[in-house]
Amino acid sequence: MLQRKFQIFSLLVALVFTASCSHNQQQSHTSEVDLDLDVKKFTLDNGLRLLVYENNRLPIVSYYTFFDVGGRYEENGTTGATHFLEHMMFKGAKKYGPREFDTYIERNGGSTNAYTTFDNTVYYESFPKASLDKIIDMESDRLQHLLLEEKSFEKERQVVLEERKMRYENSDKGKLYLAMMKDVFKGTPYGGSVIGDKKDVENLNRDQMMDFFKRFYTPDNAIIVISGDVDASDVYSKIKSAFGSIKKSENLAQYKREKDAPKHYQFKKKFENEIRLHGQSENPIFMIAYKGEPVGSDKSYQLDILSSILGQSESSYLNQLWTKGKHPKLGATYVANYTMKNNGVFYIYGELLHKVSLSSFKNSYEKMTRNICDEAISERTLQKTKNQFLVQYYGSLETNAEVARFLGNNEFFAGSYDFYKKEIDIINAITVSQVMKVCKEVFNDEKIFVSIWNKHPNK
Repeated sequence: MLQRKFQIFSLLVALVFTASCSHNQQQSHTSEVDLDLDVKKFTLDNGLRLLVYENNRLPIVSYYTFFDVGGRYEENGTTGATHFLEHMMFKGAKKYGPREFDTYIERNGGSTNAYTTFDNTVYYESFPKASLDKIIDMESDRLQHLLLEEKSFEKERQVVLEERKMRYENSDKGKLYLAMMKDVFKGTPYGGSVIGDKKDVENLNRDQMMDFFKRFYTPDNAIIVISGDVDASDVYSKIKSAFGSIKKSENLAQYKREKDAPKHYQFKKKFENEIRLHGQSENPIFMIAYKGEPVGSDKSYQLDILSSILGQSESSYLNQLWTKGKHPKLGATYVANYTMKNNGVFYIYGELLHKVSLSSFKNSYEKMTRNICDEAISERTLQKTKNQFLVQYYGSLETNAEVARFLGNNEFFAGSYDFYKKEIDIINAITVSQVMKVCKEVFNDEKIFVSIWNKHPNK
């Protein structure tokens, strides 16, 4: 039975929105939600986009920079360049040398970090408002005058290789995931890892990285989002002063259009395949992969709902069936719908319990999928999932950093920071028949079964 989960809580103080949720134990109705973030958007003459969200509750600020460059733009021989460059962005520029960037932020009580995906690279800081001018100056410095100092470059290469070893080579779960991605997206820009192939990371040189930096780290390829105790017009003046004279790229838009052509991202192979990896795991771990969708398509939202119904909470269908039932088969399971700009993958993960046969589990899985859609999907499970989505949606907007990331992701992936208004409507409009249809399409389609186990042959 559903509980009243979407309530007025601390987020009301942080953000201006109204919400109502009316349901009882017998029936539930879609929440009517109106989220309206007062964001100021500016675009400089050189193409740099700036989003500012004013929140004066506390004298703190979060600063995010989104660059439209990720693993998908890397060429053969330079895989991992985007992620490696992310590391080097903290190793000094012309005005602020090695370690000065993060040392200043941490010394003043702030924090800084970054992440790289196949689609983008994102840098972020949170700090007292008094540090804003210095942060803007440091960000402008490293965008224009990155050092890529040779000693730091070689030292960071070893850090990246160690990270790769820890994430993939020494991790059965990492090996499993990488094998799945390579097979699902074989022959496409998504068919690998963001960290890159070991050989490429070992051989990438400074000149190649500087070329990569100059091509993609340009104002017209960036979005800056600032959220916190600031004045939007004042922030715009400071950003314009620091970044306005930086030249925009030449021919980058055309290059990206060619690289992002749909033909490059279409699935290149049949999904009738089984991969067995030798690992350290005493019990088999597996992933079952199906064809997915790019972020933002109607079907991708329906797959989001389906993945949640099937396996994103303890009460989800597969968790109840495989881990909580009278005869559990798995120690853990989840279902994910991984969407990227140009394609996606829908997959199921599981860890078999001791003495559960992998072959017998696969047979029972085939039988289970014949009825999974009819048994798992109903008005009740759909509404429960929508309620959970809304709780998570708003619960992820409680801090300046969360708001900045939220706005930046909307601007980056959807082309508009306020796409969330449409997105909520899209989720609320999804019907049982739509989820049922996409479910049957998934489980009637081809799949790739990848498993890792210490009893698999060591090839």
